Amino acid sequence: MISTILIFPIVACLLVMFVKKKAFATLMVNAYAIIHFICTLLMVTGIGNKSVPYFAVDSTNSIFLIVLSLVFLMVAMYNTGYVRHLDVSDKKLCHYSFMILVFVLSMTGTLLSTDLGISWILIEGTTLSSAYLIYFNKTKHSIEAAWKYVFICSIGIALAFVGIILLNISSGSVNSMSFVELYRHASEFDLMWLKLAFVFMLFGFGAKMGLAPAHFWLPDAHSEAPSPISALLSATLLNSAFLVIVRVFKIMELANCTNYARLMLLVMGFLSLFVTAVFVYHIKNYKRMLAYSSIENMGILAIGMGLGGIAYYAVILHLIGHSLAKASFFLTSGNVLELFETKRIKSVKGLNSADSKTCWLWVASFLAICAFPTSLLFISEFIMIKTMILDKHYILCGLFVLLLTIILYGIGRVVIKMAFGELSEDKAKVVEKNINK
Repeated sequence: MISTILIFPIVACLLVMFVKKKAFATLMVNAYAIIHFICTLLMVTGIGNKSVPYFAVDSTNSIFLIVLSLVFLMVAMYNTGYVRHLDVSDKKLCHYSFMILVFVLSMTGTLLSTDLGISWILIEGTTLSSAYLIYFNKTKHSIEAAWKYVFICSIGIALAFVGIILLNISSGSVNSMSFVELYRHASEFDLMWLKLAFVFMLFGFGAKMGLAPAHFWLPDAHSEAPSPISALLSATLLNSAFLVIVRVFKIMELANCTNYARLMLLVMGFLSLFVTAVFVYHIKNYKRMLAYSSIENMGILAIGMGLGGIAYYAVILHLIGHSLAKASFFLTSGNVLELFETKRIKSVKGLNSADSKTCWLWVASFLAICAFPTSLLFISEFIMIKTMILDKHYILCGLFVLLLTIILYGIGRVVIKMAFGELSEDKAKVVEKNINK
């Protein structure tokens, strides 16, 4: 199963570049999404092989893999209709589909990797493949976003590489980057070098995850990429980088450096919430607003890891809930963009009058992402708050609730205005034209 999920996209890429037809390229993306989903279900349920050299499904990555597979399937279905309305050449669309296949392959390999070195290589692969997808529309803003993305993530991946070197120094005679070997000998590592290695890897992979202060690429990239790509970036790419951090964090736990690692995660987590709370009131682009929401939720994941204990279960729930809700939010934003032909918040009002289905999807996605009671995010955040109170972290708890409330209000007021504002005559004509396409 693992061989299938890793080899099929390579074959599909070769076929796409050989056939060079728009319909065939889209078919290959859909085929990979279906195969990916079926193979994932079979592996997670224990049917079929669950490991090959350097790649395996285990208790740590299975949830991440299910989320990636489900989101990719949703995006592929949406993408079929999305590309049908694109006025681009077959060649350009083939390149687009080719890079989607490579992008998902890189993320899948990162999740399945059992070796830190291979994970590092595949994380870099996600950068190279998704950079083209961010630049796909070839506007001034998209090329700026792509360059910023490549620049910041390349610096991040370089820092992570330094961290891997320092980890190798701390490991002494352990001549392997296999996670199994690293876990087995973690208690023997030199703690000074190990702590320094964790700092570099947390900042390096944290840049890819979108944690502040290395988050600057994320708002531009997510807002300029095509909507299906924005959904993949936010709902799956960030998770891939987070999994690597989780695996490195486990090394710190086994080496009895848990408190140090948790402190670093809490600092970056709360900084991410603070950055979102500050910028969410100054955003003029609704896709950019969703990108800042991703920074917020990555910060919440980091905080959950930093709290430990039962908060680990909250992290799992939050990861699933955020990925599904944010994918829905970004895909719905694609419908809004197609209707109104603008990303500017003040130019989109009366979504309910323009298209009631899109409007209620927009509102439902907001309710899911804002932790509306009974949603997964509500449960996860409730558990984290409870953990802070039980551990007597009252100041952290108050700050956590305050920042989340500020962010909720900032996003909520935009969503409500866009959904239920008054549709202007000019925009009504634009909407009518696009609905009748």
